[in-house]
Amino acid sequence: MAAPTARIEVARDTYFGTTIEDPYRWMEDWTSDEARTWLAEQMAYTREVLAALPERDALLARISELGGTTPELIELRMAGGRYFYLRRDPGTDLARLVVRLAPDAAERVLVDPALMVSAGHMSIDWYVPSRDGRRVAYGVSEGGSENSTLYLLDVDTGEPLPDTIGRVHFQFVSWLEDDRSFVYHRYPDPPADTPPAERRYDTRSFLHRLGDDPDQDLPVFARGLNARVPMSPVDRPFVIIPGNSDWMIGVVSHSALAFDEWSDCTFYVAPRAALAEPATCPWTRVAAVEDGVRNFAIDGDTLYLVTRRTAPRYEVLALALPNTDLANARVVVPESQSVIENVCVAGGYLFTRELDAGIGRLRRVALAGGEPEAVALPFDGTIVTWASQPESTDLMLYMTSWTISPRAYRYDVRTGLVEDTGWVPPSSIDFSDVEAYEVQAPAQDGTLIPLSIIHKRGLPRDNNRPTLLVAYGSYGLSLLAYFRPELLAWYERGGIWAVAHVRGGGEHGAEWHEAGRKLNKENTITDLIACAEYLIAQGYTRPERLAGEGGSAGGIPSGGALVRRPDLWAVMVMHVALLNALRFEQGENGPINVPEFGSASTEEGFRGLQIVDAYSKVEDGVAYPAVLLTAGLNDPRIDIWQVTKMVARLQAATSSGKPVLLRVQEDGGHGMGSTKHQIDAELADELALLLQQFNA
Repeated sequence: MAAPTARIEVARDTYFGTTIEDPYRWMEDWTSDEARTWLAEQMAYTREVLAALPERDALLARISELGGTTPELIELRMAGGRYFYLRRDPGTDLARLVVRLAPDAAERVLVDPALMVSAGHMSIDWYVPSRDGRRVAYGVSEGGSENSTLYLLDVDTGEPLPDTIGRVHFQFVSWLEDDRSFVYHRYPDPPADTPPAERRYDTRSFLHRLGDDPDQDLPVFARGLNARVPMSPVDRPFVIIPGNSDWMIGVVSHSALAFDEWSDCTFYVAPRAALAEPATCPWTRVAAVEDGVRNFAIDGDTLYLVTRRTAPRYEVLALALPNTDLANARVVVPESQSVIENVCVAGGYLFTRELDAGIGRLRRVALAGGEPEAVALPFDGTIVTWASQPESTDLMLYMTSWTISPRAYRYDVRTGLVEDTGWVPPSSIDFSDVEAYEVQAPAQDGTLIPLSIIHKRGLPRDNNRPTLLVAYGSYGLSLLAYFRPELLAWYERGGIWAVAHVRGGGEHGAEWHEAGRKLNKENTITDLIACAEYLIAQGYTRPERLAGEGGSAGGIPSGGALVRRPDLWAVMVMHVALLNALRFEQGENGPINVPEFGSASTEEGFRGLQIVDAYSKVEDGVAYPAVLLTAGLNDPRIDIWQVTKMVARLQAATSSGKPVLLRVQEDGGHGMGSTKHQIDAELADELALLLQQFNA
């Protein structure tokens, strides 16, 4: 079966005197009969090619076996002395919401999405327990869409509450002290003919009381509601109501939010009692976008801010409310070599979670004053998630590394001891023969790029190792060490897994992010190329046995490296990837991402986007390597046409005869909420294609 061809109908756009041709613009209406037919044919073609790969079935069996041994915890939370988390157990496809009444109490399942009936699979996107831990709000969506419906549950009885609220995409639910009402953020329900780029305009935060009609809920934080808080239609307003203070925090997000941190936000404070009068609520600005606040915590009248205002690796400032002038803030944790990522309060201490050359660190400082002191952790690795309560003496930590399976720990603030809770047993998969280390690869401008390398011990540097090099480089997100037992199937075959910590990530703080943002975004591409060249020069591999990979915004470095250096790769893999940067802001998720990537509506923004737009850089007659692109029909972050247009263009342009494949999850989205089987099958397809091409 041959790859289906796509009709060419050239659209031409002129930006500031430069004309850009787009031969597949018609695919942006991807629900049309023509686009759907072409997509179905591509999916059939790809399934046939992947199914015929020699090692595909063996890899899938081994990956499933390896991945079926280790449980996984997601998003620890504490409330009312109870311990909540999402847990995916071996042999199950999806994570369930569970609770423990004490660290040594039995685990009880609260919500199992596998028991929900729907056309596609259901998954839990997020959850937030009430302050007393007796109720929990949780978001569920279908087919990886992240279009969450908020449900409520009585934790003690396990019985559902009747309230349901649709279009609650984020976990920013703040319970009030009565434990019967909460503030939540909701997307609009626009008319069907609303342009895609405007469909997420004017999101709002509402106050809901149990038993009320959600459509009658009071908006409490929204554009045009309060003259003290200016907003644009693109902005997203959130309200955070801490349980240990008489103050509340209003956050106006002007950009896409990275996991576990705020970015490009304006912060306000107001007395919590003023929530009932949103139009006259005396919001006072405490931090602007340029202050670079990424996280915060509060204790009574003291607000702690993690800021890069004068510290690129971040510092922690303390404000005594109602004073909101940062010029009067005191430094609680000064900037150091480590990058401060987050803060929390527990047992009379302020804790900082930090990143030191890729390794998670923990420090504490007494709320009463004093110098920060390090907390000894069980091993060097990643603090994946943590949880605390201000009044508790427990700080819960979930840690892992490239070669150490995840464990859940309890840090006792009184004794200073870290103990294994036993919630997650050690993996039965033996990784003792796998080693991980970090090197520095020189970029074209001389900047040293951290490069993590993982493989079996004693692997020869014979320029012949099957190697997969991964990169991301956006939003200040760091690619941190994480245990994936499934990758032993790759290491057993002599494979190397390498991670390029390119600029645009957060590995070295705010300056590292800014060095790969907007007009500097090209650095993410050249850094990935530099890391590939390093692996070759140091004898790890050669172009015929090297593959690159990027997903989502990682499509910029991977797509850019593909079109700039097709000779450097045997395969390029791009998952749900941003590839047509010039057109991104025309999609639903585009406008909120302008602060990260820039806008084609300005000349400066256009010039920057043109440089990193992989789709417009594909050239006819070039011998491109094999390419695997993936997409999800329910993806809320990357429009599927970002991927389909690139597939059509590469298939028409390449002269190498190597396959360009489009793998589509019909019951999937951007990857969040995917089932374990979906994840395993995609990894097996990818690795099988790599091995087949490396041996071609």
